[in-house]
Amino acid sequence: MNRHASRTLWGLALLLLGLTGLASTQGAMQLPLKSLWQAGDEALRQIWLTVRLPRVLLALLVGAALALSGCVMQGLFRNPLADPGLLGISGGASLTVACWLVLPITVSPLVALYAPMLAAFIGSLAVMMVIYLLSKAGAGETGLSRLLLVGIAINALCGAGVGLLSWISNDAQLRQLSQWGMGSLGQIEWSTLSVAASLILPASLVVWRVASALNLLQLGDEEAHYLGINVPRLQRLLLVCSALLVATAVAVSGIISFVGLVVPHLMRIWLGPDHRALVPGALLAGAMLLLVADTVARTVVAPAEMPVGLLTSMLGAPWFLWLIFRQSKAVP
Repeated sequence: MNRHASRTLWGLALLLLGLTGLASTQGAMQLPLKSLWQAGDEALRQIWLTVRLPRVLLALLVGAALALSGCVMQGLFRNPLADPGLLGISGGASLTVACWLVLPITVSPLVALYAPMLAAFIGSLAVMMVIYLLSKAGAGETGLSRLLLVGIAINALCGAGVGLLSWISNDAQLRQLSQWGMGSLGQIEWSTLSVAASLILPASLVVWRVASALNLLQLGDEEAHYLGINVPRLQRLLLVCSALLVATAVAVSGIISFVGLVVPHLMRIWLGPDHRALVPGALLAGAMLLLVADTVARTVVAPAEMPVGLLTSMLGAPWFLWLIFRQSKAVP
């Protein structure tokens, strides 16, 4: 890792730390940090500890997970347009989570904590395997077009499935599905946050440890094999980690689009293609982007709240169009 990348990462980390402290004080109710430790402010402390702080930490976790998953997918498929939402992976996770929310499934309380993540993992991994097999079958512009078309079809199928489940759901389930489908970090508790952290943090650590091998994978499967990389094993590991990151994020926050597309691409422009810098850079920048977006979502229309998924879509859709036009101009 070069000196520029190292300085940039430290700067991102310090900026993220400052934004985290600021975001924890902003919202429908202002909670200045100095007042939280004064005598007689026990009610404010409880609001900060039970409502504001877990939401801020969840924004950091989900943003980091989505950005890191996009970084892994772009490196694995060697394609800057790879994204969990565009390729239907988030859609697969959303369908299985919707099944869990609506269908009458009874499990123990301990299993129920992990059940949404497990359901989302099954859906996202199934779709990712289909996408990966198709990516191996085609290359170049034809392969890219095929992947995007398959992603559109998968999103349409999963959207139809979620719509059917919404139709048969009761009022409480329908309200939960609607809020979850637009992306929201409002329904968070410490127990859910701890479960999400227990899945996102180990998967992120695994991806960080294989960043050097992911660099070699950019040379091609055959070249990476000759350089001592067990290519099938590495690909399976990255698929599982990426699916786990997407699944956990979707299960706890709903559909939050374009974070996995915009952040890794920006970091690649800023830091270069070296995944030893790109992986932590995407993680820090993704956490920062969703933290800022969620802070805006709960302050700009206070005391009401805007779904954070709408804000990320407003940011990501123009960026995606720019990438498409840039790709089309690059093709002779």
